[in-house]
Amino acid sequence: MRLWMQRHAPVLCAPGLCYGASDLPADPAHTAEAAARIAAALPAGVALWTSPRVRCTVLAEAVARLRPDLGAVRTDVRLAEMDFGAWEGRPWSAIARSEFDAWLAGFADARPGGHGESTRAFMQRVAAAWDDWRSGGRDAAWFTHAGVMRAAGLVERGRRTVREAGDWPQDAIGHGEWRCLGGSRQPGAGVLGL
Repeated sequence: MRLWMQRHAPVLCAPGLCYGASDLPADPAHTAEAAARIAAALPAGVALWTSPRVRCTVLAEAVARLRPDLGAVRTDVRLAEMDFGAWEGRPWSAIARSEFDAWLAGFADARPGGHGESTRAFMQRVAAAWDDWRSGGRDAAWFTHAGVMRAAGLVERGRRTVREAGDWPQDAIGHGEWRCLGGSRQPGAGVLGL
């Protein structure tokens, strides 16, 4: 079984904004480009799942229109990006270094922005979505976020908890990029260059 994970296109907001759980739209032209690229790559029989954030749902629905053979898109809240609490909607540069350092120091269980989602809780919900996909016996495509894509990569490698900030993947996942996990093939990737 294979899992395609597609990151949304660039969000329409000021650069450097913290917008994990915020429901911001993505650039329409780049969304259309990303949809065309992943729709062409997906084989028949793939189940379509999306984060509830509009930047992902618009992309997933565009793919469903291009590939009606894949059926309806289903929404899964577990595919949403991490909630950064009171940091949401603020520039990362405006977050006090002491607050950021406190989150990194207690990376597994600290709650960013005071009441955000801990990394442990985030990993647990992504792992639960992963387990449901694996037990479903069907290839799937997730229209989601960079954090979810990194977490799923960790789960694939048997890591369900990240205790130290240094253990969190640092790989760049571009807007509009997709990756393929699982199966006997090497992981694939597609980048739009957005």
